[in-house]
Amino acid sequence: MRFRNFLLTALFCMTGMSAIAQCSDHTVLIRGNFGTARFFVEVADSSAERARGLMHRESLPSGAGMLFIYGWPRHVAFWMRNTLIPLDMIFLGRDGRIRHIHENAIPLDETPIPGGDDILAVLEINGGLSRQLGLDVGDELQHPGLPQKFAAWPCEKP
Repeated sequence: MRFRNFLLTALFCMTGMSAIAQCSDHTVLIRGNFGTARFFVEVADSSAERARGLMHRESLPSGAGMLFIYGWPRHVAFWMRNTLIPLDMIFLGRDGRIRHIHENAIPLDETPIPGGDDILAVLEINGGLSRQLGLDVGDELQHPGLPQKFAAWPCEKP
């Protein structure tokens, strides 16, 4: 499914609930001291999708993002080549815990942005939104694309 299909339904939701319905491939939940945030995401889990990322997009709804998932934990670094909007990059370990947040990556900047070692996934959202929400290192992300046996917040089974 293409990202534009999500533009019509992108919705941001914060709630104090500790668990929200079962996992969806196109939704990530993040929980921490701030509560819970939901983002509708496009998943980039192939080399081609990860290379393209959010390039050439002129906007991103506040409740949307892109989740990059790798086959195994690794050292990752991102850049903003051909990316027109500022982004927050949220780097995750295989347990889905936030390891590092890079805020407000500069559009079109080709300077590498290191996320650290043993990173399995990266969530990109609008620049400044992670601070606005109160996201922090150690917060937990839930998504079925993460290895559930290691997940700090695994998907509930129906």
